[in-house]
This record gives sequence, C-alpha cells and structure tokens, in this order.
Amino acid sequence: MATLFRVFVLKECHGWEHETALVGYLGNRPELCEQLGFETIPYQSTLWRSWHERFTADLRETVETAARTILIKAQNAGVAVPREPERKLRYHGNESGESDPDDQTTLKQAEQATDHVSRIVFPAFSLDRGNGCEIHENAYWDLQTYLGLRERLAANEGARSFAYESTRERTPLGHAHREQIRDFSIEQVRAMYQQAITRLLNEVSETEQFFRAGIVAIDITEDDPFTGDRTGREDEIIGTKEKSDEYAYQWATVQLVGNAVPLVLDARPVRKGESRKEIVEDLLNSAEDLVHVDNVLMDREFDSQHVLEMLSQRGLSYVVPKRMQTSEKAQAKRLLQRDQDRYETDRKLHLGKNEWHENLAMEADLPPRIEGERPSPQLCRRFWYDTYTAVLGGVLEGVDEIAAEQGSSDPRVVMQNYLSDSRARRVRREFMRDQLNAAFGERT
Repeated sequence: MATLFRVFVLKECHGWEHETALVGYLGNRPELCEQLGFETIPYQSTLWRSWHERFTADLRETVETAARTILIKAQNAGVAVPREPERKLRYHGNESGESDPDDQTTLKQAEQATDHVSRIVFPAFSLDRGNGCEIHENAYWDLQTYLGLRERLAANEGARSFAYESTRERTPLGHAHREQIRDFSIEQVRAMYQQAITRLLNEVSETEQFFRAGIVAIDITEDDPFTGDRTGREDEIIGTKEKSDEYAYQWATVQLVGNAVPLVLDARPVRKGESRKEIVEDLLNSAEDLVHVDNVLMDREFDSQHVLEMLSQRGLSYVVPKRMQTSEKAQAKRLLQRDQDRYETDRKLHLGKNEWHENLAMEADLPPRIEGERPSPQLCRRFWYDTYTAVLGGVLEGVDEIAAEQGSSDPRVVMQNYLSDSRARRVRREFMRDQLNAAFGERT
C-alpha cells in the first residue's frame, strides 16, 4: 500500500488524468521504479483498480493534498515543478458561494491573530527560568501553540517543523520543550490560564461583540485512547465513555456560548471517583470569577439530582437533557417508526427544597404543619404505609369467618387462595375509603 501511495502521489504531482501516462513514465525510468519498490512495472488496469477500488475517498484526498503540498513547497524553494500547483484550499460542501481563501491569505490571517493574542496571553505564563537563557521563553509558548493547532503532531516532529516555519533564530528542541512543560502541575497551568483569560476578557470586553453576562456550556471531552503505561496515573487516565478496554484522558471544560465571544474559560481533568457535581461546581466557581453567568447548558451525562439542585441553589437557569432510560429508548424507536419528531411528558423532578412536592402540597391545600411536621415526601409515605397496615388488619379480621368456614386458622390464606385479585383489591379499597375520607374529605 505504501508503494501504491507513493506512485499515485507521483501521478498527482504531474497532473495526469489517466494511469496510461503514469505507466509510460515509469517504463522509461527503471531506476525510479526500483526506488518506488516495484520489481516490475504494474499494468494500467492494476493501477486503475487500486485507485478506484482499493483507495477510499479519504485516502485519495490525502494523496491529492500531499501532492499539492509538495508542489507548493518545491515552488516556494525555487525548485522546478512539473505543473503549477493549485493554491486554493478545498472546502467540501461549501454552498455559500463565497470564494475560498488561498493558503497565503489564511496563513497571514492566522499569523495576525496569533501574534495579537500572544502579546496578551503570553505574559500570564511563566517557565520560571533563570536569566541569560539563549532561547526566549516565548519561543516555548509559540511552539506549544504550533503543536496545539495541529493534530497528531508529536513534540520532536513538531519542533523540527516549527524550526523550519518560524522566523525565530533559535527555537527549542522537542525533548527540551517536553521537559519544560511537563514540570507544571495541573493547578499551576489552570492558574496561569485563568490569568491569561482574564487579560483576554479585558481586551475583548471593549468590543461590541462581547457581553459579560452570558451563557456557559459545560462539557467533557475525551482524548484519543492512551496506549502507554498508566502506572501511577490510574486516577487520571481513566476508562472511555464507551464501555471498552481502552483508557484515555478526559477533560471537563466550561465555555462562553450564545451571543458572547466563544472562549474556553477553564479546563480540568476528570479524575477517577469524582462526581459530576464536584466537576460542575469547580468549573462554575472559576467561570463566575471571570464573567456573570445566567444560564448553564450541559449534556445528559450531567442529568443528576445533586447537580440540578446545586444549580438551583446558585440561582442559575439551566438546560440539561434528561437521561434516556430503556423505556424512553423504546419510545424513541416508536416515534421513528411513526415518523414523529416529538414526545412531551412531565419529568416531575424534585428540585431545590423539594420544589415539586411543595407545589403539590399547596395544590392539595395542606396545612403548613401536620402533627408538628412540615409536609414532606417522607411524612406522606409514612402516613400511607401506616394507614395501609392498619386497614390490612381490618381486612383480615373481615375475612376471618370465611377462613374458619374453610377450615383455616389464618385469614391470609383466604386472601391469597380464595379471593381473586380484583376482589381482594375491592375489599382493601372499601376498608381504605373511610381512612382516606378522614384525611382528604370530599376530594377523595
């Protein structure tokens, strides 16, 4: 597959539409075939099937991107190229009609943004190094930014690429960068990050697009699966959200959303044994130190009685999807079968100081205190069970004569064996009616 990848990059670099031209080119260059790894020149049909059947759409796009990058880099370095490279970035599914920016425009805009942000943010971070260091401290933060803006780029490889693309005379090596960054504790990084966000908020608060009172979203993001040794870090490198044998870091974040400038206000690792309530409280404490929070948005994994009560006690509004139970999954399946997009029901969640129960008590016109106690779910359950137990004794006394006629000394035998379920319920209901009338009067 690697040999095929290289040969198709060659084809794309020359811009040949068909494999015939590629086969002819290789036939005239036996040394190139040997360098590519071909023992014999492949047939045109073999190359065609490989490109159209073995290579996925993503892999074909990767070949085109690699060839385009090679051509641009070579042309920028003054090397002759077989064709003029396309210098337009490709955006799939762009229906806006607007022209796509070229590479140079995109890079220039990104450079301007990072330069401006670095002047605001970098002073909040410190490596606590001694005086007289040859490599400026900001070079480490530039490299960290460079690595963070790219996917799957390790420190050593990223440091080499950064040295080539950076305008700095001296840049840190990959291992030196790792040693400097890994010495920080999570608490130190969070403290510096919060200082940087404070500086950034002070800067953007002067713009029309920013509103200090806004909505925040709390989310947990899972890193790529961890494949190294977890020894000593079992509490930090925990299992994945999907039930599997894999492990990964998980990070909880709080971000400004809505009309506000989208900023990640804080981030923290998710540790083994932490409750969702502890995570949300921690993130909200840091967020409310920076901005005024009105509303909180969270995923259904935060649908917890303790979390929602805590938000209610803080006086915050929130939007949290309800956890989907087995019965709701079945309901969702039925909606799909019926081509319906909505099903509404009252979740009857107790919030704050038993808010739902207090509303129900007021609707029932209960007194403020019953036998010296405030109406509560526990008091109501105790009344019900006490009343039911007492009534059940009366029911058994009522069927005692029937038991004697059947030759049984235990009336419970009659309830279980000689009365139908509907008859037994009717008997219990008749005995309960007087007790419930005494409690609720004519409303029963």
